[in-house]
Amino acid sequence: MIPEKMQELMKSDGVVSIATLGEDGMHMVNTWNSYLKVSEDGRLLIPAGYMHKTEANIAKHPDVVLTMASSKVRGLHGAGAGFLIKGTARFISEGPDFDFMKEKYDWVRATLAITIQSATQTW
Repeated sequence: MIPEKMQELMKSDGVVSIATLGEDGMHMVNTWNSYLKVSEDGRLLIPAGYMHKTEANIAKHPDVVLTMASSKVRGLHGAGAGFLIKGTARFISEGPDFDFMKEKYDWVRATLAITIQSATQTW
């Protein structure tokens, strides 16, 4: 289940950082909070235009770590809220989840689908 505060962040301006592990170490890529959507079964869906290195890393190591934040959402101690999300990921290039994202973002070449294992509010 995606926490209510995290859902609020997904509607606000902010950056999502996605960390994967590859043969040459840690790799980071970013997207926007508002690009994240939720599937019917509670996975995060993220449009991928490029993310080729991220895709190659996930093919070998599906574990991912994401952070997301916004200064516009009230957090634990005032202005600003953030989350640390851990999960497993895969890239989808056909089927309902891909079609859903392609309809919203015509530039999508794949959908990054993340099964959340934990979502912890950090501030």
